[in-house]
This record gives sequence, C-alpha cells and structure tokens, in this order.
Amino acid sequence: MRSRRRGFRLVILPSLAFGIGLPLIGLSTPAAAESVPFNCYILPDENDVASINLTNSLASNASCIVSCKFATVRDGNNPQIICAKPVAAGQAIEMCRLPSGGDKMVKLIEGHAECTK
Repeated sequence: MRSRRRGFRLVILPSLAFGIGLPLIGLSTPAAAESVPFNCYILPDENDVASINLTNSLASNASCIVSCKFATVRDGNNPQIICAKPVAAGQAIEMCRLPSGGDKMVKLIEGHAECTK
C-alpha cells in the first residue's frame, strides 16, 4: 500500500480580493466625536434620583453618549450613569435618570458628553 499525501493550494480569486478590499478603502476615516452641552443634576424633590440632559448641537442627527458621576452621603458610594441614544440635530432631551441606590446624592463629581455623526 502506498500512502498518498494530499496537499492543498491557497488560491485567492482576484474578484474576491477586489470585492472585499475595495469597499474597505472608503472606510479608512473614523468618525470624530464632538463635545456637546449637557446637564447632570439631582432632582430637587427626589434627592436620590439624577436627571441627565443633553443637547445635540451638531447640524445633523447623531449618536450621543453622556456620562455623569455623583457623590452621595455615604463614602465610597459614587453612582455613575452612562447612557447613549440617537438624538436629532439641535434637539435637547433627557437622556436618562439614575437612582442612587437609596443614598442621598449631594453633588456632581464629573461628567462628559459627546455626539458622533
């Protein structure tokens, strides 16, 4: 009995390479995020809930994200909320609300918001 080795050859079809490669050429420029106005505040009648608002100041509809971190009366309990959604051009909306988990919120520690076309 004689053993036969079966080999294989890697064959790249030119049409397949162009079909995959050419569309990717136009995707080389990443989208740039731009900072936008936002407001993270503690609701006056509910000291354990924060409201997160954002304005899409871009000239077109965009995907927006906002992050806010708050201090509470308990050391080490700094709830943070991150929310994202599409926002129409020029629109100011409430992005989300954050309950503190039972502790009274006292102040905003940090926040950031940006939109991408």
